[in-house]
Amino acid sequence: VGTAGPGACSGNGGQGGNGGFFYGNGGAGGAGGSGNINGAGGNGGEAGLLGSGGDGGAGATGGDGGNGGNGGNAQLIGNGGNGGNGGLGIVHGKGGAGGTRGIILGTPGSIGTS
Repeated sequence: VGTAGPGACSGNGGQGGNGGFFYGNGGAGGAGGSGNINGAGGNGGEAGLLGSGGDGGAGATGGDGGNGGNGGNAQLIGNGGNGGNGGLGIVHGKGGAGGTRGIILGTPGSIGTS
């Protein structure tokens, strides 16, 4: 999870961990820290050959909304992670992109709201 940085700016959420080579889902990205200029959500981790991508973290809400993180991608069989939602603010953050589905089977991740 992102933490507030020095002054009004905030830290970004950490990236989700990747799944193992064969099996394993990607971890979810952390949420951005909040402040006047808000942190972006971290990207979801990439999946192993069999597994789903992690969801992107949400951007923080405040004066300048943080952007949502991108969903992680699946490889062979698995779903793409969902993009994180952009933070609300005077300027809204953008939603993250959804991760791609597995080549053989799976559904793509949804785009986060902006």
